[in-house]
Order: sequence, then structure tokens, then C-alpha cells
Amino acid sequence: MQIGRYDISVLDASRFRLDGGTMFGVVPKVLWEKKKAPDEQNRIRMGTNLLLLRGTNRTALIDAGMGAPLNPRFAEMYAVEYPQFTLEKALATHGLSGKEVTDVILTHLHFDHAGGLSFVDEHGQRQLCFPNATHYLQQAHLEWALNPSLKDRASFIRGQFQLLVNSGKLKLVNGETEIMEGVKVLPMNGHTVAQQAVLISDSQTTLFFPADLIPTSAHVPVPWVMAYDLHPLETINEKQRMLSRACREEWLVVFEHDPEIPVARILETEKGFAPGEVISF
Repeated sequence: MQIGRYDISVLDASRFRLDGGTMFGVVPKVLWEKKKAPDEQNRIRMGTNLLLLRGTNRTALIDAGMGAPLNPRFAEMYAVEYPQFTLEKALATHGLSGKEVTDVILTHLHFDHAGGLSFVDEHGQRQLCFPNATHYLQQAHLEWALNPSLKDRASFIRGQFQLLVNSGKLKLVNGETEIMEGVKVLPMNGHTVAQQAVLISDSQTTLFFPADLIPTSAHVPVPWVMAYDLHPLETINEKQRMLSRACREEWLVVFEHDPEIPVARILETEKGFAPGEVISF
């Protein structure tokens, strides 16, 4: 897909599973299991749909995915499908390696979004996956990630992103900011402090990457929010506002964690918002 100066692709970077009850919060299982079937441990399958933007002298990624499992217990707990699905393989399908990436826009630093920032080499040393890239993150989110609450501290694995923090390759931004021409970040505070959604737009097409504001197509209904969210009422307000715009302005919406429907339009029905036409590119 071409938007402005960017050729945009969806990268299928990892697959794993999370508890379905946690993913849908107060929504009864009898409802959510019709949309996302759980396994015998009540986990639903999750995708990691990242965006690759290629333009003149720029090769940018939005989010970094899960990365390699930390240990066998981690891999088993989250049913990580590694090495079947990796960001390295996804980039290679486009003839790219991590060294060619010039920009990485991080929505937030939870392990399933930031695990692919670094890796442990054959000498046991941690290295950056994108050593030549400038990485962008909200300053308020970094401050939170370094000192999270008891509720969400398990979502942050400091070893995955600490090297980036110390590297000089991290550029902190504050508030709504244009990162590159036609690529804007919008802070959202329902899921975590200062998660940044990404809006890519020209005069004809707009692509919205809401990250964990709307993680799957099943989360389009406004009240369907995750138990992971720090401020679920704020999530609901943010979803209402952004989905109204998406519907009115005919945006394409990326569902970062949906393995079946990576991108779709939004419809407004008598029962509220719903995923509409599925888009492939």
C-alpha cells in the first residue's frame, strides 16, 4: 500500500497466546469465545502485526514485537511460536535486515511490543536489533516503564529495553508529534501511561495503528476492553473518540494482535462500532 511517500507492508513478526479472560476483561466468556476461540488453558492466539514503511532514505518500523523467548518457561507460558515467526524472517521477506532500519516508532515497552529491540549474541552479550535506527518513544511512558505499578510491572522486562535507553539511539518525544512527514504519534493513556498510537496519512488515505487501544478486531466494540488496561474508562473514552473519526473519515485500522484480521475499515451499526471490510496489502 502506498500512502504519501511511503510503501507500507504488514509484518507478521510473532505468534503467542494470552489468557482470554484477561484480554476481554468483564466481557463474559460466552460472548468473547465466539470471536476468539480459547485453547484448553483458556488462552487465545495472538499475532504481532507490525508496520514497515519504506520511503526515500527511510526504512521505518512501528513496534518491535515479541523477540526470542527469554527462557523455556516463558515460551511455554505464552505458547510462543518461535522460531516459526520472527521479525528477522519477516524483514528478510522484504530483502531487509535490522541494520537497514533507520527509524523505529515504539508504541510502548510491554514485552510483546519491545522484546524485539535487542537480542543475546553467541557470546552472551545483549545487542540492539536495529543498531543504526533512531527509536521514538513518549518520555512519560519511559518514566513509567522504569518505575511501573504493581499491577503492570510484569508487562515490562527491563533487560529488553535498557540497552536502548543507554545507547543514545532513543529519542524521547512529548505529546502529539510528527515523527516523519505524514507520520504522527498520538498519546493514549487508557492501556498504559502515554502509549502512542500512530497515524499515517496523506490527502487520500489514512492508516491508524492503535496498538493496544484496539488490539484485535474483536476489541472494536467500545466496551470490550482488557483487564490489562490501567485505566479502562479512559480506554473506553479514547476508543469512542478514535473509532468515531475512523468511521467518519474512512480510515484503515491495523489490529496489531489479530492473527486473522490484520487490517480493516470500521463500520457504525445500530449496536455500535464493528470491523468492516478486511484490507489486504
